Amino acid sequence: MEFECQRGTKIDLKDCSIDCVDYHCKGKADPSFIKPLKNPKSFTFDEKRKSLSKLDGKGGSLSSKCEESLDVNEVLLDCRSIADLPAALISEILNCLEPKELGVVSCVNTLLYHLASDHHVWKEFYCERWGQPILLAPPLSADEKSWKELFVKREFRSKTFMGRYSIDTLYGHTEAVRTVSILSSKKLVFTSGYDQIVRMWDMEEGLSIASSGPLGCTIRAVAADSRLLIAGGTDGFIHGWRAEDGNPHLFDLRPRQNQNTEFRVWEHEGPITCLALDLNKMYSGSWDMSIRVWDRSSLECLKILMHNDWVWSLAPHDTTVASVAGSDIYVWDTNIGSKLANVTNVHAGNSFSLAQSHTGKLLFTGGEDGAIHMFEIVRNVKFHVRRVAMWIPHSGAVYSLAFEFPWLVSASSDGKLSLIDVRKLLRTNRSYVMENKKKNIEPPQRMLHGFGSNLFAVDVGLDRIVCAGEEGVVRIWNFSEALEIEQRVQALRGLRLENRMRRRKLQSEMTGKGSRADQCSVAAKKNQVNGDRNSWRNKRTVTGKVKALK
Repeated sequence: MEFECQRGTKIDLKDCSIDCVDYHCKGKADPSFIKPLKNPKSFTFDEKRKSLSKLDGKGGSLSSKCEESLDVNEVLLDCRSIADLPAALISEILNCLEPKELGVVSCVNTLLYHLASDHHVWKEFYCERWGQPILLAPPLSADEKSWKELFVKREFRSKTFMGRYSIDTLYGHTEAVRTVSILSSKKLVFTSGYDQIVRMWDMEEGLSIASSGPLGCTIRAVAADSRLLIAGGTDGFIHGWRAEDGNPHLFDLRPRQNQNTEFRVWEHEGPITCLALDLNKMYSGSWDMSIRVWDRSSLECLKILMHNDWVWSLAPHDTTVASVAGSDIYVWDTNIGSKLANVTNVHAGNSFSLAQSHTGKLLFTGGEDGAIHMFEIVRNVKFHVRRVAMWIPHSGAVYSLAFEFPWLVSASSDGKLSLIDVRKLLRTNRSYVMENKKKNIEPPQRMLHGFGSNLFAVDVGLDRIVCAGEEGVVRIWNFSEALEIEQRVQALRGLRLENRMRRRKLQSEMTGKGSRADQCSVAAKKNQVNGDRNSWRNKRTVTGKVKALK
């Protein structure tokens, strides 16, 4: 049999692979080279080297890459289990696992427990789902050993949306409410609408904290973070308030002329429909078919992104911003102002709402047809947006979407809220590939009723859902009771497990003490006692017989 070794060709032998890269040989295979082994496990590393040296019949030498592969094989042959591998190699293996798989691995032994618990991948798991922690001090959030605990706690909290809830109804607006925004780090809620007033609420107490004066137009969008609050309306102006030092509620909304904390900017030629903030920029979308990117500090317009229809919603992420205009989806590069992707005719009618995951990999759109679409953004050589799921939970238009992993919450004109766990739509891997290849599916969900028609806005926090609509009232769905109940159940379950383990330990100790010698001694003592009792009974019967004879 003739063969030819080309550059980069791999020859597989039992337990090793060789790259023939240093010479070009052609000839007949040596039948003495491949020999059957009686005991494959006894095929040692030195024997491999001797056998491989037969390949070098023309004075060729093995490459350094080949030598490295042999060294790796030698290490792997010496390892009987994964715990015998080097810690660095185990860390690379753990880096490929999902949270549930990582938790299972940590239960194997003490070494894997410490490696899995302290692994840096927990930080990646947390940040790609929920971003940076907002309720912790920087020193604690930067501690690598605390990320697993943070992840487990947040994952546990996310299950509360399937439990009990209470509803707080907030009164104050005199007309329909068009927009709501939650600032979870400060437990604040901002709302506005047709009455032209921006109101700030305490999310825990359900009380009105402050309200602005009439801004002169319908306010259709509000966005806030810990440093800035902005509102946009039908007059095309962006009204803004900067946070004040020493103010526990951050913003003073009382009408006054203070250039240091209050500002207004104008460049849009139509009503503003959506707003968003990131660390350095502001984003505004309008019915003038444009998105404008602003510098937060100088309030200058940096980029103008033109669309083919009215802009209804936007969602920034890193150096990109996604938007919906008409029935289409756009993805833009905000640094150079170019369009990266465009998906046309997503909905039958307008696409009213848009939400995006913290990683920027998932996009959700809601439209006039009552449908919700989920898209995956693929960043390979070419930027690509592909649809991976579609479902119709509502009988009316979907006006608003909010996403907090793993829950997507939608508000519709049919007066209902829909909660959808997107994990049911995804495989348990980090590539966000659909488990079901069908495009139209009905995912598991929870519907919240009890409203009138036309819910215009919704937002979601840690354990709260805030919505508002045509009724002019704001409702806060509080799921903290479900969290408390689940915590009590977990505590009782842990107590039962601890008691069970204690009983097993006592039983094992009693079994260990009960040796054969001890058992014999106990049996002897029992026999001795029984013998004494029997002798006493015999004496009693004898004395009884004597008395009877007398």
